[in-house]
Amino acid sequence: MDGAFFKTLFVDHMHETASIVLFSIGFTTLLLNKNLIKKIIGFSMMDNAIYLFLASYGYIEGRFSPIYRDGNTDSGLYVNPLPAGLVLTGIVVSVSVTAILLALTVRLYRRYHTLNIDEISEIVRREGK
Repeated sequence: MDGAFFKTLFVDHMHETASIVLFSIGFTTLLLNKNLIKKIIGFSMMDNAIYLFLASYGYIEGRFSPIYRDGNTDSGLYVNPLPAGLVLTGIVVSVSVTAILLALTVRLYRRYHTLNIDEISEIVRREGK
């Protein structure tokens, strides 16, 4: 591999690479941990990686925010506001989902006195018999 590949990956597409790495870490955390709090953290990391990815594609070098300047209505001078709106909406939704997940985790801990998903499954299995 030559240096041009790494320059393209880590310099020209730094935000996209960081979002892919962050998503991979969150996905691995979600899959491999038994602790519910760590699973919620992994899910939140995946959300943030997606928002970073969308925000990095919404930015275009040399363009302005979508506020008319000097009466110029040429759309080629402005960035697209849609990715920023999607990111903002997604953040609101993910905060709500995280709050619900944490509330459910607190309820599970109060009932089963553990956050290990395997132990909770075993307790539920024993209670069902």
